[in-house]
Formats: sequence, C-alpha cells, structure tokens
Amino acid sequence: MKIVFAGSPEFAVPALKKLLDGGKEVVAVVTQPDKPVGRKQILTPTPVKAFALSVGVPVYDFAKIREHCGELCALGADIMITCAYGQLLTEEVLNCFKGGVWNIHASLLPKYRGASPVQSAILGGESHTGVTVMKTELALDTGDILLVKRCEVGNLTCGELTDRLAFLGAEAAFEAVELLERGETQLLMQDDAKATFCKKVKKEDGRLDFSHSPQSLCRLIKAFSPAPAAFCNFNGTVLNVYNAKLCTLSGGKAGEVLSADKYGIAVSCNGGSVLITELQPAGGKRMKAADFVNGRKIKAGDLLD
Repeated sequence: MKIVFAGSPEFAVPALKKLLDGGKEVVAVVTQPDKPVGRKQILTPTPVKAFALSVGVPVYDFAKIREHCGELCALGADIMITCAYGQLLTEEVLNCFKGGVWNIHASLLPKYRGASPVQSAILGGESHTGVTVMKTELALDTGDILLVKRCEVGNLTCGELTDRLAFLGAEAAFEAVELLERGETQLLMQDDAKATFCKKVKKEDGRLDFSHSPQSLCRLIKAFSPAPAAFCNFNGTVLNVYNAKLCTLSGGKAGEVLSADKYGIAVSCNGGSVLITELQPAGGKRMKAADFVNGRKIKAGDLLD
C-alpha cells in the first residue's frame, strides 16, 4: 500500500518514523512551507520536512495543497495519513486517494475537535485523553473512527503530555495502516451530540487570575507549559509560569505570596493556594522557582497579579 504522509510539527515526526521503520511504503511527505524563525528570521523547514529529507523521502511543501491535486494524484498513492498537517483539505484533495485520507487527532473524539486538543483536555480537568484515527471528511474532525488509544493525563504539562501522545500517535498510525492493508475497517460513527470544540490558544489566554480556584490555576499553568506559557506580573514585570501544584497553605488575599522558599512560591487564590515551582522572569531564563527566590528577594506579603 502506497502512502502519502502529511504533517508539520515535531508531534508528527514519530508517526512518520514508525511507518518507515515498519517497512511501510511512504512515497512522499507533504508539509507546510519553510518559515522564518528566531530573531534573525532564518528560513527553517518544518520538523517533518527536516526528518523526511534526512531519510530520503520526497517532500512537497505546498503553500495551498488544494492547488496541487494533479501532483498528488500523480504520486499514485492509495491513502494519505495526516497528523497535525495544518491545512484544511478540500474534496478534490480527498478524492486523490482511493483508500481514503486518515487523520491522527490528539483527543478522544468526539471531544475536543479542533486546534488545541491537548491543552483543552488539561484545562477541562480530564483524567484521560488519547489519540483517534478517523477517516477525514470535509467537516472538522467529524469522520468515522478507525481506532483509539488512551492515556492518563495525570499531572503532566502540555509538553509532557504531547510527547506521550506523539508516541501513541505513532503506534496508532502503524496499526491503522495494518488494518487498512488487511481490509479490516470496521468504523465507528462519532456521536455529534457529545462533541466539544477547541480553538487555537493565544498568549493572552494564559493570564493568571488569582481570584480563581487553585485547581483551575494549576490546570491553566500546565496546559500552557511550555508554550505560550501562563503569566502574571510581579513588581511591574512579567513572570512566565511553567509549573505549579496545589498547596496546603491558606489565608491572604488573591495573589498574595504566602511563602517563598526552597520549595517554591506559594500564592493565595480563591479557596486555597498554589505552589509555583518553575518560572521565567522577563529578560531571564527558565528556572526553578527556588532559584528565583534566592536571587530576586521575593518574600511573603508580596503580590502577583
């Protein structure tokens, strides 16, 4: 079975690698165009493109995939596997693959259709999430389900959970191709009545409001770690916050520092407190909160807002 693989970020690389390592015939990779990165705006390929080129797989970085159906059809592929590709597919693109287009989505569909399923699962307080392989339709993440893999959310940050889901996505991609090769495609329809939707998160969504509960603040911090990072203000400068946990201290007003020591920075909020354990001051580097305490003279009674 000939496969075209479409993906862009680091999250998609394990799936492509798993297919190749498992002997599957990936005839081409489709990805997003190179983009300028960093202060010097150096034109940089996507992680999927960089990996594909390193192992000799042909790469197409179409600005608009819908304008290249002729080239896609000419590849003679049976199916396309997509994983965080980043472009909507038209009916003409779907029709290029007689065996269908199959998408690896990082949620337990029909929950969290859309652009930020990993962050949204953490924000929603889910105990479990996972990856779903579904047949792609024109509507967003609505296709019938081929297979599902689950994992615990636990106390993982978004970065940690994304890494775990990337591994699951790789396993799911390989198993999906195996099922398709054997013709074992018993699909499960999604229950649209249970569907939830999530949009791309923005930096401003990560502002910490200490009038909220400690549980919701911890979820927000973990959901936005490492990027775009939750944040608050301290003495007129921005603090990015990368990790925190629930704390047993109480008292004080919202945002008041209850303690600042080798364990971190305990901050009062609505109904309890959170212990900030990792942060980044404006113009500085990411560090343990204890190191910030040692160097910046933050103390009990100070305010974060």
